[in-house]
Amino acid sequence: MPDIVLTTLNAKYSHAAFGLRYLYANLGELQPRAVIAEFDINLRPLDIAEALLAREPRILGFGIYIWNVAQTTEVIAALRRVRPEILIILGGPEVSYETEGQKIVELADHVITGEADLKFAEVCEQLLLPGRRSSPALTENPGSVETRPAAGLPKIIAAGVPDVSRLALPYDFYTEADLAHRIVYVEASRGCPFTCEFCLSSLDIPVRQVPLEPFLDAMQRLLDRGLKQFKFVDRTFNLNIATSKALLKFFLARHQPGMFFHFEMIPDRLPAELRTVIAQFPPGSLQFEVGIQTFNPAVGALISRRQNYERLADNFHFLRNETRVHIHADLIVGLPGETLESFGAGFDRLLALGPQEIQVGILKRLRGTPIIRHDAEWQMVYGAPPPYEILQNKLLDFATLQRLRRFAKYWDLIGNSGNFVAVAPLIWAAAGPGARQAPGDEKAPPPSPFQAFLRLSDWLHARLGRTDSIALARLMEGLFEFLTRERGHDSGRVIEAFREDGRRTGRRETPAFLKESGTADRADVRVRDRSLPKRQARHWAP
Repeated sequence: MPDIVLTTLNAKYSHAAFGLRYLYANLGELQPRAVIAEFDINLRPLDIAEALLAREPRILGFGIYIWNVAQTTEVIAALRRVRPEILIILGGPEVSYETEGQKIVELADHVITGEADLKFAEVCEQLLLPGRRSSPALTENPGSVETRPAAGLPKIIAAGVPDVSRLALPYDFYTEADLAHRIVYVEASRGCPFTCEFCLSSLDIPVRQVPLEPFLDAMQRLLDRGLKQFKFVDRTFNLNIATSKALLKFFLARHQPGMFFHFEMIPDRLPAELRTVIAQFPPGSLQFEVGIQTFNPAVGALISRRQNYERLADNFHFLRNETRVHIHADLIVGLPGETLESFGAGFDRLLALGPQEIQVGILKRLRGTPIIRHDAEWQMVYGAPPPYEILQNKLLDFATLQRLRRFAKYWDLIGNSGNFVAVAPLIWAAAGPGARQAPGDEKAPPPSPFQAFLRLSDWLHARLGRTDSIALARLMEGLFEFLTRERGHDSGRVIEAFREDGRRTGRRETPAFLKESGTADRADVRVRDRSLPKRQARHWAP
């Protein structure tokens, strides 16, 4: 039985725990005495506790994140009652800041704050190999913090920023099942040079580059084992242009059908040497996650976010007009100083730039982030349990934020899914003469896309009463009713848009309004590229 079990509760089974593999890779001589055991948040806490106890560990190392802290607290509480002698060590962003008052911290023996890749091994050596001389950083100046008498270690142990060139890379510890069925995460750099106050990465300075040659060797081994989809977690992939170009050229030279690469990029930094390489990738094989967050310069200044909107727009135009990149862009609802009108204007501005997906995120008050400095002035009120989402502020009351939460959910189902590429623009397109209008609307200009979709969102919620677990056929029927009855579009025009989307996606659902119209023939259904992820394939179907 292993002495050390590294474990976490992933948000989904398909997410492989990158951090655990880094810890395992850097255990040194203790590695043969350790195993990785992954679970997900949909499992019962008692069942997870049972599975962990079956391993008979001496040390349990838990990765704690915003999405799993509540469930993991239940697991550890059960373990404490059943096997109190097991040593429990926590790490991860959720317990790296503001540890006081956290129930999960009270239950643990030790908490390693910061990047624990090397520090976890040091702590385990101290606990399992007591004859070894311990690291001074583990024993000096414990102060008044609680300690475990047998170990003599402080409860809260700060991990310094590790030199990434010293780290053993974790990629060989992805299993064949991981490569076949799960998202495989990789990183070529750590840290972020920016100081956006809502983001934990703003605390992760400086940016450190993983040595390129061993990293590319590791990527080649993953390719040799058949991996085709790589998700880079670097916060600023295109910060170091030379490295970015080398990575892109490496994958382009080895590209095969079905390969897919996800990168987070700085939106206003895309020089010519990168553009040349990016333009050579096949449709849908590159995805850029582009964090815009706000188009309001005053809000950007409040939260210490710097970006050049003119260059940003130019880069979007290049990506949409001269490449086949799939663009996933982010906006945040609830930032201090952002009104409903300014957010809507920013949404319209982003939509006009043409990204395939717009993620409308709700502001979260992550532990340790300096966004709290705005709490008093902007009357920021956040939810107490994770994920600590904004509930209301000075400019957006609770009811308005609830509307925007629903807007975000419905936009993901309709605007982002790739199921309604032809239908979605009808939501804000000029309507026919039969459109219903509120008093005074007769002289008003056409609604903006944001205003039009917010109206749809309100209408759908009134009809469906929910934002999730909606059958695709039911959603299609709701959209058809809204577009024809509420917006006054000609039914033939709407049906043809639905047919176009059906041909492109190859979907099997045929709602009643298409059957009744006699236009459900799918003889001309196109074959989408099923080697790409589903959403990207829908957007890039021929």
